[in-house]
Amino acid sequence: MKDLGNSAAQGRNTGRTSSTERPGVRRLTVGESGAGQRLDNFLIRALKGVPRSHVYRLVRDGQVRVNGRRADVTLRLAAEDEVRIPPVRTAAREAATPPVARPAGLPIVFEDDGLIVVDKPAGVAVHGGSGVSFGVIERLRAERPDAPMLELVHRLDRDTSGLLLVAKKRSVLTRLHAAWGDGSIRKRYLALVKGPVAPGRRTIDAPLRKYVTRDAERRVSVDQAGQAARTVIEPLRTGALASLVSAELQTGRTHQIRVHLAHVGHPLIGDEKYGDFTLNRQMAREGLRRLFLHAAELRIGQPLDLPPRVFRAALPADLAAAAERILALPAAESGASSDAAPRDRG
Repeated sequence: MKDLGNSAAQGRNTGRTSSTERPGVRRLTVGESGAGQRLDNFLIRALKGVPRSHVYRLVRDGQVRVNGRRADVTLRLAAEDEVRIPPVRTAAREAATPPVARPAGLPIVFEDDGLIVVDKPAGVAVHGGSGVSFGVIERLRAERPDAPMLELVHRLDRDTSGLLLVAKKRSVLTRLHAAWGDGSIRKRYLALVKGPVAPGRRTIDAPLRKYVTRDAERRVSVDQAGQAARTVIEPLRTGALASLVSAELQTGRTHQIRVHLAHVGHPLIGDEKYGDFTLNRQMAREGLRRLFLHAAELRIGQPLDLPPRVFRAALPADLAAAAERILALPAAESGASSDAAPRDRG
């Protein structure tokens, strides 16, 4: 069977339109390279220029069908699945919206025929949405319009800098997802945290639970009813007010490093959700005005039947300079509160 991954949505238009269907209905057959892809990602590639919210509404309203049936956006497609896509008008929207300037290119640490490793800058989302036009994946797709497939292997918070994996082949994406789950990929971060951290390696083993505050803000807390989460930390440099620590993830929960370190009394400096707000204000006067968390190293075992690989990204210049200043501060200049972030009500 011919691999149909060279089209934007890894499918082909069969051109079949029944007498009861409106003109413009498309039926795409999923190719081998599209197998395993989520329905929402398939549709976003097929309906370029259509807002994500509209794509989700088409699925929710039942206008998109997979093999003749309604489907959820999380459905994983299989080769030879047939996806019915209703006619969607984008011309009016495009005419009314001024063209968005393409952001500057992203720093690439490594690339081969199946994988891209990006050194993501802080402040850049990994994908568009919530008022963000261009995330990492949109930038890469804009820069490489002929690429058969570009998909995020994992995610980083918008305020976190560092290494991010993007797959160029479905087989690579599938294998890396499997490696992510079995521990073949090891992730190490650098973080500047409050206070002196005791020397030596330490494992923080505390389950995490997601919840929503009364203000509809998503948060994470340590909760025995939550999901298992383990982080190994080790101080690299220690000052009177702060420590630079290495944090290795043994699980990959949302906000894991931030919540775990706050839980043991060493919140990340610059963390507006779980940090010490008084200390954050003082550190802003020292030039650190963002979250100090950087994905510095990724070690890939053998998920791709290749020799193990290690990717590294140095601390951004602003974080490195801020760390030097803050680690040299004497305790007498602190004035920082000893209280960490207050708990959310509800």
